[in-house]
Amino acid sequence: MIDTLKNVFGFESFRPNQEVIIKNILAKKDVFAVMPTGGGKSLCYQLPAKITKGTVVVISPLISLMKDQVDAARENGIAAAFINSSLLQGEALSVYRDLKDHKLELLYIAPERFAMQGFIETLRKVPVSLFAVDEAHCISEWGHDFRPDYLGLSRITEIFPDSPLAAFTATATPKVEKDIINKLRLRSPFTVRASFNRPNLFYKVRSKRGLDTQLVEFLSKHKDEPGIIYRTTRDSVTALADTLTHKGIKALPYHAGLTREERKTNQEAFNRDEVSVIVATIAFGMGIDKSNVRFVVHADLPKNIEGYYQETGRAGRDGELAECVLFFGRGDIPRIRYFIDQMSDDRERAVAMDKLNKMVMYASHNSCRRSRLLEYFGEDYGDENCGACDICTGTVKRVDATVDAQILMSAVSRTGQRFGIRHVIDIVTGADTKRIRELQHNEVKTYGAGGHKDKRHWQFIVDELLAQDAICQDGDRYPVLKLTEKGRGILFGNEKISALKREEPEKKQGAGKGGGLGPYDEVLFDKLRTVRKKLADVQQVPPYIVFSDRTLHEMCRHYPADISGMAGISGIGDAKLERYGDDFIRVIKTYLDDNPGISIPEKKHSALSCEPVRNKTKGETFNKTYDFFKEGRSIKEIAKARNLAISTIASHFEQLIMAGRDMDIDRLVDPERRDRIGKLFLTLQSWQLNPVIEHFKGTVSYEEAKFVRAYMQRKNV
Repeated sequence: MIDTLKNVFGFESFRPNQEVIIKNILAKKDVFAVMPTGGGKSLCYQLPAKITKGTVVVISPLISLMKDQVDAARENGIAAAFINSSLLQGEALSVYRDLKDHKLELLYIAPERFAMQGFIETLRKVPVSLFAVDEAHCISEWGHDFRPDYLGLSRITEIFPDSPLAAFTATATPKVEKDIINKLRLRSPFTVRASFNRPNLFYKVRSKRGLDTQLVEFLSKHKDEPGIIYRTTRDSVTALADTLTHKGIKALPYHAGLTREERKTNQEAFNRDEVSVIVATIAFGMGIDKSNVRFVVHADLPKNIEGYYQETGRAGRDGELAECVLFFGRGDIPRIRYFIDQMSDDRERAVAMDKLNKMVMYASHNSCRRSRLLEYFGEDYGDENCGACDICTGTVKRVDATVDAQILMSAVSRTGQRFGIRHVIDIVTGADTKRIRELQHNEVKTYGAGGHKDKRHWQFIVDELLAQDAICQDGDRYPVLKLTEKGRGILFGNEKISALKREEPEKKQGAGKGGGLGPYDEVLFDKLRTVRKKLADVQQVPPYIVFSDRTLHEMCRHYPADISGMAGISGIGDAKLERYGDDFIRVIKTYLDDNPGISIPEKKHSALSCEPVRNKTKGETFNKTYDFFKEGRSIKEIAKARNLAISTIASHFEQLIMAGRDMDIDRLVDPERRDRIGKLFLTLQSWQLNPVIEHFKGTVSYEEAKFVRAYMQRKNV
């Protein structure tokens, strides 16, 4: 596991929960895991795909997401493919052939595909080492994104009783968790409920007023950074995208009213960093795997906290700092209520209304945003100050609000507790409206008593009274304000009430406790980002698939100027090191030459050009491989005996050679062929494998080239 984690994925250690999940999968146990977006769910099934015999089948809801994940897996050297309706007939047949020939380590399909009897019969003939259900909350009618197609997955354990089943989701309340386990018929699953806390995300709520101006101002502080702006309607998406474009901001729309081709084109432009902003409805939900999204903005109020949490989770998947901003105006509430009112089922309508009320409470209450979110999912944050939300980092001033509270509650009481927020504020501020005159509320004693302060102030007072349970809203369709027992005590002078007035800081937001990895060289980052974009365009993949922002940031902290140093950067496995290492080293070397005064923290030791990429064996697993080799077994026989991939055994061989073990190189590579490969390495004056493979037009394998390189490096040739 550790070898594969480092050599394939480029990581030195697992994230929380990954190791124990993978161990249970390898032990053929069912697994249910709730892990936050960006928590590393995909590695939990991609790593087993690399080291187990057979194919891991991943069931994912959106075809646009499959391609990105397959591209990323292939970049790491995993034999991966997908089958969905986007493939041409010939392409699909090619994948089917590879599947039947046992050439695929990882296969992505949609839930509809599993429902096809012909496909199930094909899978019966393939050793399936694991079924992984992604976005598993889609199977639960209690979840926020129920999809009937997922119900067919309940047959997996019946049809494939010998294959473990793992279900993953980022958003599931305990009730939804229980429903998923029952619907998928998981067999005594190992269960993980990870923390929902995303310490690298900064949460902020701002009052919505002059939204377009507010958004342009916000984006000016995030120039060229990738981000998503969510809006409720298609028309508002299109209008905002046009406005931003006219302001010189590279933005594109995404909603269900666009053609399929338009949606695909716009999403790919965003993924490939050709535009910085995508303006979208929630149709842009699970179809995005972009790791370097630096902000998510909700320009309208979401319907519920589950959806809000998942959408904000698109930000900062690489673990680096990201900002989540919600522009909140109470004018959004009636629009959502209108759609809730159309629901014919009373229970469904009540559940939706309860979720909306909780969303409004999150947006309007002056308490730690992070604590509120975690509390919704049944988690106690346990810290008074998260250090990464507008409440915890703002300047908070406690003010006595008793008099203003009495003015507002008097208006509520004197009008019979039969009117909503807007009308009560109109009375307090002395608005001259037709409705006030018709109801003779201009004759109420408190009419105009608060006219010296604007409506925003009185909205703030309402929010505070609601938050502190001094008033409540009653009624689903047309909620009215009513006094509580506590409110009556304040109104009649028996209690006082204070409110928190806050000022948002202008400084750059930091991360929460444990979030973010510190400053990096931003000038070098821009140069490396340019290189990444060029390489990604050649490979026809999004830039973040080449290297994540997190990996580039680490380069910009440690300045790796040789292969050894680059190999120590998080997120760089063997395949990516071979493919891209030299390109980035070249830029970093030039940058260091141009800036000789740069201080390099924890500088990697300087290596000779022939130093091995990695020069140490790791415990018992290498010894087992070595013992099999000394018995005279071939690489294929050892892979079969150890139930490991051939590429993993080849990596063992390479490192055993470098460690000086007695490895008969003539058994691994024909001497004449070895001589020709060695001469080419010397001619090229480079240890890269790709030029060697291309020169010999495929007659020399990667494994053979690796073994010769390791042999030469060991001999210091």
